[in-house]
Amino acid sequence: MTNVATAIRMQGEGRFTLSGDLVFSSAAAVHAEGEAAFGSLDRAEVDLAGVGRVDSAGLAVLLEWSIAARAARRALRYRNLPSGLVALAGISDVSEFVEATASAG
Repeated sequence: MTNVATAIRMQGEGRFTLSGDLVFSSAAAVHAEGEAAFGSLDRAEVDLAGVGRVDSAGLAVLLEWSIAARAARRALRYRNLPSGLVALAGISDVSEFVEATASAG
């Protein structure tokens, strides 16, 4: 099984892409990278079109970013959520929360 490196890249002011696998082995690093990249911005948008595999740790990263943004009264939106992430959010009973922070591609 190939481990795909995960990366956050700035695409413009407040816009970022997340690519690679969002799984247990990358979750802590991705969480920290995201907090450093957009954790203090008033508005940020993260496009997940480049994300491959996702597990519960990856879902937890997105939820933690969203909770931190909400607590700080910042706007954080996700775009192009992978179908596996949407399914995982559904069985984890957090789909409403994920959908509330998502926008269409």
